Amino acid sequence: MKGKPKSIPRPLVRLNQWVIVLSVLLTWITQQEMILLFPFIFGLIGLIFKVNPIIAAGRKFLRKAPSAYIPEDFDQQQFNQAISVVCLGLGYTGYVFDWTIIAWIFTTIVALAAFIAILGFCIGCYIRFQWQQYQYRKSMS
Repeated sequence: MKGKPKSIPRPLVRLNQWVIVLSVLLTWITQQEMILLFPFIFGLIGLIFKVNPIIAAGRKFLRKAPSAYIPEDFDQQQFNQAISVVCLGLGYTGYVFDWTIIAWIFTTIVALAAFIAILGFCIGCYIRFQWQQYQYRKSMS
């Protein structure tokens, strides 16, 4: 029997989403693309080392035990983080090379996805679920 699945308390997931949204908005307002490096680098660290510094810092501010919050699946969050890191990286690259359309497209995608997730619908979760269903159907044929 497997142990308890690894999870992240929802407020910490929301914190990470807000950091992404606010970083993109600040980048748009200030025209300082370096701001995108903040969630990009921390997201990359989270993917490589399995510990996102934003979530780790936020954990210190939880008022209750982590288990008292609605849990978010760790593997799902890693998948979502991978998508956001790719979008942030492509957005940053677009700004650096003055590919304005690319910069706007990918920063808009990541900001909208994070904001929609804050509102309650996880686009990354939907994509992953569809991918898993496809893999399952493919394995059955």
